[in-house]
Amino acid sequence: MRWDSLRLQPDGAGGPPPAGPAPPALFGTDAVARTFDRPGFRGITFYEVRARSIINQVPPASRMAFRWTINPYRGCSHGCVYCFARHTHTYLDLDAGLDFNSKIIVKVNAPELARRELGSARWPGEHVAMGTNVDCYQRAEGRYRLMPGIIGALRDAGNPFSILTKGTLILRDIDLLADAAQVTDVGINVSVGFVDKELSRCVEPGTPGPARRLGVCAALTARGLACGVLMGPVLPFLSDSPAQLKATVEQIAQAGANHVTPIVLHLRPGAREWFMTWLRMHHPGLVSSYLSLYGSGAYAPKAYQRRIADQVRELAAASGIGNASPAQTRGASPAQAPKASPAQARGASPAQARGAGPRHPACRPGDRLADGPADRPPAVQLSLL
Repeated sequence: MRWDSLRLQPDGAGGPPPAGPAPPALFGTDAVARTFDRPGFRGITFYEVRARSIINQVPPASRMAFRWTINPYRGCSHGCVYCFARHTHTYLDLDAGLDFNSKIIVKVNAPELARRELGSARWPGEHVAMGTNVDCYQRAEGRYRLMPGIIGALRDAGNPFSILTKGTLILRDIDLLADAAQVTDVGINVSVGFVDKELSRCVEPGTPGPARRLGVCAALTARGLACGVLMGPVLPFLSDSPAQLKATVEQIAQAGANHVTPIVLHLRPGAREWFMTWLRMHHPGLVSSYLSLYGSGAYAPKAYQRRIADQVRELAAASGIGNASPAQTRGASPAQAPKASPAQARGASPAQARGAGPRHPACRPGDRLADGPADRPPAVQLSLL
């Protein structure tokens, strides 16, 4: 199991041993489940666990342009319906839907582990990426404050690192980040796929709005910290028209971003089911278009991706900002990172042909995605995975 550091052995108490080999307990007996009756935390359970390690090596077969990550949390209260990391919650015997949004694993000993592992003679001193699975500045960080200790450990080790976030809470640590940037390479990027406030409230309901995220970019830039924008995900038929792309890139430029990198929505297992359920609820007329565009794969056609990349590149140049490779976006130098595969494609969606994005209904207070079988995609759609 990928996250074996969370699967601690039971203490054997509580009656006679079961017949046959017992499965390992998900959490150790020292794990604590907490809830907080306060705005922003209601309905969320936090599982405080002590991990065995915190610096994770990315599998060699991965397409990621970095080799090492730190993830102090599992699950994310941002609740983005498109989040590719949803499937990783199933590794913990939790589901990729509501559990991912509301059952958050907190590795409470992450700062001390980071300091110990960075100080090991075996540590190669390579770039460490954060925020690549779930957001390290989600709401839980306001309560647990794990990132200052992690950043401090990276700074004291002079170890290069990068952070990708949708959270405004990163500004709490701006002085610490500035200190770290004096002794090592620090890459910071905010994720803003589009600037449509109504769409954002519907697909990423737990995040600060796009304007607030771009305000983070502006504040970091004003502090002397270079900040880029990961313009993702671009949502086919919803945020991909020329007018929408232009508005997004122009606001990114106004925020002072030093580069912008577009990423088209990808629908891996876990994310695909959850996103398609949302799509049927809010845009049933687009379901067939998505099935035609994505087919049985997780990625949009290369032709479509290339078109989006070319448009954003031209808009960025016209707005006076640069363009970066995925490796540069995360703060890793091209020499350190594997060459990125050509993921972008040429081809226009119906929304682009119209020159404007579609109108979409705002999420109503009663709207929510459920885990019940009745709300899952029908068999014909699941068979496309």
